[in-house]
Amino acid sequence: MKKVLVGAIIALASVLIYKSCTDYNERATLLKESSLLIQQELKNVSKLIVTEGHFVEVYNYADSKELFGSLVTADKKALVVVNAEATISYDLGKIAYELDETQKIIKISSIPEPEIKVNPDFEYYDVTADYFNPFKAEDYNAIKENVNASLMRKIEASSLKSNAENRLVSELSRIYVLSNSMGWTLEYNQKNIASYDQLLNLGKTKLD
Repeated sequence: MKKVLVGAIIALASVLIYKSCTDYNERATLLKESSLLIQQELKNVSKLIVTEGHFVEVYNYADSKELFGSLVTADKKALVVVNAEATISYDLGKIAYELDETQKIIKISSIPEPEIKVNPDFEYYDVTADYFNPFKAEDYNAIKENVNASLMRKIEASSLKSNAENRLVSELSRIYVLSNSMGWTLEYNQKNIASYDQLLNLGKTKLD
């Protein structure tokens, strides 16, 4: 009878140990699978997202050079029409992050700054210049600098940056939704991202 009881206890202990090991292996497998899935999603959003805009600038350039004091002036002028394509982009492949598999936390430490690029096409009309005050390379450089500065002001005042922000938040929300569905927590700069509004504020912070 005693042998039977000891045998039953050993058999029960073996079953419990086996079940415990099986459960542990299953949990480890699920954790590994979820980690791989999250890494794959991070790769999926690690693409360059771009917002494009078209701007037109009409610029009048004029310059006068005094000759013999203020008695005579040599003038030059030009009407410049500029068509420009502007883009705002994020290379999300440069996101710095790490996965804490023990605590099930996705820790994003930095997001790349937006890259603003302007590609202007200059067309010159009504270009006139005096013999004593001809157009030089520095005149064309001054025109380009002034036009580019004006275009940047237009970009700042347009909806281009807010559109880029929405694209950024849309990409990051995919990570947020996935992390929530799998019981993970998303952090940025050691702060828990617990809502879509926080992601929106994150986008605004990057563009301000």
